[in-house]
Amino acid sequence: MLKKELQGFIDFIQEKGIISLAIGFIIGGAVTKVVTALVQDILNPLIGLLLGAAGNLSEQYMMVGKAKVHWGNFVGTTIDFLIIAAVVYYGVKLLGIETPSKSKKK
Repeated sequence: MLKKELQGFIDFIQEKGIISLAIGFIIGGAVTKVVTALVQDILNPLIGLLLGAAGNLSEQYMMVGKAKVHWGNFVGTTIDFLIIAAVVYYGVKLLGIETPSKSKKK
């Protein structure tokens, strides 16, 4: 019984592409770290200078009453997201991976 269950699990991993999915997660994590470093260490300080905010953009905030609104962190996170989304988009296009789409009527 245990051998049959183990074989079923191994078949599931092989047939469903779980190993490919795991590799994708690992590579995705590495790409995310590189992009985050690019945004935080290079782009945010440059954008901060362009906007007249001395120092790192992610540290910029404005006071609204007694609350600090960290607008710089939001801008940095948005830039981070856009770069990662572009890497994923062009990576999929470059590798020729087809994504499921709605069937087109002729």
